Amino acid sequence: MSSDFRAAVLHKVGTPLAIETITAPPVGPDDVRVRIRATSLCHTDLEVIDGSLRNPLPMVLGHEASGIIEEIGRDVTDLRVGDHVVLSWNPHCGHCFQCDRDQPILCDTYIEAGPRGLHFDGASKATLASGSPLTHLMFLGTFAEYCVVPSQQAIVVPKDIPFDRSCLIGCGVMTGVGAALNVAKIHQGDTVMVFGCGAVGLAAIQGARIAGAGTIIAVDLDESKLQIAAKLGADQCVNATKEDPVETARSATGGRGVDVVLESAGHPIAFRQTTEAVRLGGQVIWLGKINVANDVSFRWGSLMGEKHLRRSSYGGARPRRDFPLLAQAYLDGRLKLNELITHRMKLDSINEGFHLLRNGKTIRTVIEF
Repeated sequence: MSSDFRAAVLHKVGTPLAIETITAPPVGPDDVRVRIRATSLCHTDLEVIDGSLRNPLPMVLGHEASGIIEEIGRDVTDLRVGDHVVLSWNPHCGHCFQCDRDQPILCDTYIEAGPRGLHFDGASKATLASGSPLTHLMFLGTFAEYCVVPSQQAIVVPKDIPFDRSCLIGCGVMTGVGAALNVAKIHQGDTVMVFGCGAVGLAAIQGARIAGAGTIIAVDLDESKLQIAAKLGADQCVNATKEDPVETARSATGGRGVDVVLESAGHPIAFRQTTEAVRLGGQVIWLGKINVANDVSFRWGSLMGEKHLRRSSYGGARPRRDFPLLAQAYLDGRLKLNELITHRMKLDSINEGFHLLRNGKTIRTVIEF
């Protein structure tokens, strides 16, 4: 049966989200209905609001969330009503050219369907009160009391982890920790530099620590974020308004440069500095992003020397493997999530949350239902 619930809807670029009642259709054979308990605000959501990431509107944003399964489709066999789940924004078909090459983040269907704001079956999972269809950001749309998604996007995690912590796993934490563990595969004793100490960068610092990095250097423009970075595992903090990160990278390594750079600042200057700070033969993993139409320039010589340069969008995520592991790492005390949450609020205050994010006043703002 269909259901009505409240959601934050973006009707027009550059305008506030509207809190209104929307309707979800009956759950499909392979779908699940998730009652959202917590969802956090990410820069990707802000990019849609501000227009640098173009999507069909009206749209329900939100893609970093956790909740409880309240209904399952008739063909769903591996999930149960009452399961606590973290939602994944990377559904994949499992049999296309890219999936066969173990790159689900590049799944042909995922890449083709994403810009349309519809699910793989071509359906909208909610409508406005008028009956007009809604689109959903990244196959989810979690700024809502409920979310109907294909079962593969609902990943069961231990019930002991609080929802406001588990929701962070679905995007920022997975991207940062995964970049260190799955993508860079940091070795024991490596010297690692992390640009940008937002949620992704702070997660990357923790991933580097878990991997056994010998020295972790955090770079940011905000002293308060550097203080948090130090608490989460950074051995040295660089305020880029006062110090040159490239010089720090070289002085910390006898002039060689760091072994691994993880970039999450999303700024042209930071991108350029990553290639200067890494050693010959080292790795640069770009996690941050800018407007896709903009250029970034590099000194050609900084790209030489067998350096490995790679863009990663989701930290090499395998959600069914990684989400439960990250949740357990939090419960074991090896992964710190409390420190990433700077604000909590209700759905009605979501526009205030985006104001904080736009002005760099928050790491993660969590909407709790």
